[in-house]
Amino acid sequence: MEGSGPLEDIARFLKRLQWAAFAFLLFWLLWLLAPILTPFVLAALLAWLGDPLVDRLERSGRSRNVAVALVFTAMSLLVILALVLLVPMIEDQIATLVASFPSYRDWLVTTAMPWVEARTGLEIASWLDFDRLGELIRSNWERAGGFASTLLGYMSRSGFALLALVANVALLPVITFFFLRDWDQLVDRVASLIPRDHLATVSRLAESSSAVLGGFLRGQFLVMLILGVMYGLGLWLVGLDLGILIGIIAGLLTFIPYVGPASGIILGCIAALVQFGDWKHVAGVLVVFGLGQVIESYWLTPKLVGDRIGLHPVAVIFAVLAGGQLFGFLGMLLALPVAAVANVLLHYAQDRYTHSRLYAGTHPSILMDEGSGYPREPEAE
Repeated sequence: MEGSGPLEDIARFLKRLQWAAFAFLLFWLLWLLAPILTPFVLAALLAWLGDPLVDRLERSGRSRNVAVALVFTAMSLLVILALVLLVPMIEDQIATLVASFPSYRDWLVTTAMPWVEARTGLEIASWLDFDRLGELIRSNWERAGGFASTLLGYMSRSGFALLALVANVALLPVITFFFLRDWDQLVDRVASLIPRDHLATVSRLAESSSAVLGGFLRGQFLVMLILGVMYGLGLWLVGLDLGILIGIIAGLLTFIPYVGPASGIILGCIAALVQFGDWKHVAGVLVVFGLGQVIESYWLTPKLVGDRIGLHPVAVIFAVLAGGQLFGFLGMLLALPVAAVANVLLHYAQDRYTHSRLYAGTHPSILMDEGSGYPREPEAE
């Protein structure tokens, strides 16, 4: 009996060591298989997003196969429609930006920089050679022939990269369909492997993680999409040649508070000054973003996102950058799910800690001092 204590400690240490070795092995395999796991992870995310709609169609009386076929067809049509509409539009906007680069360079050199130098006393022009920079950008762009020829040239030099890209694109819809069809079965199989004593806790944490991640992805994606369309259309109505591109950029950056609208306002005002050179169009840009912020603050975010997120924008940015640094594009795909799960686990750990003896101490209760709001020690009897 006396030796049971040390033996239990050793057994507990070996068990933790086994779990640490398993986690390290899993991390290592994930790093090695990152290039081929990308379509599977992306397909799993798409299936997870589409499964609630499939379940809703099932509850309305349709079979699982019919519901999956309807949802998969709708998702495919949305992706195709987005590609057909956005790719030519963005390509045209980039071509317009490149063609108007001399105008932006002249405005920067003759108007913006003298204005800044006169008010700050700094000689910025002596630090940068804008003429050489502009010629370098133009020559490289003309040599490359645009983004498409650059990408095709790289692929032609690397046959394996071309085959890998084609394989990933071809596999993605197939894997997505099977994930969507068998999603409930996959969830049940994973749940069957969880120890019965921890099933309730793990299920609760999984539901919370799914709610946090689902609220972020669905809510923020809709907000970004609506604001991107509103900003692009509004700046186009103002008359900016690059209005659609600026609107898309501002919409994509919406998930970062202040950064999205601030970047859109700065880019829009610069575009208005370069293209028109008056304050009337600058005022139009400010009106577009002002209305967008009012709609986002009072309608879009409360209605579509609400308080379900739980993920701070800084945490989201760090997770995406860290995932990309560790595992490339696969890490960027896994960043948000991992951040959502980590957020839920941290809240769970905090709740366990605040209910533990380590936090509460050995006193029978923690009393609140009236007036100050801080806990005070119970009076000695």
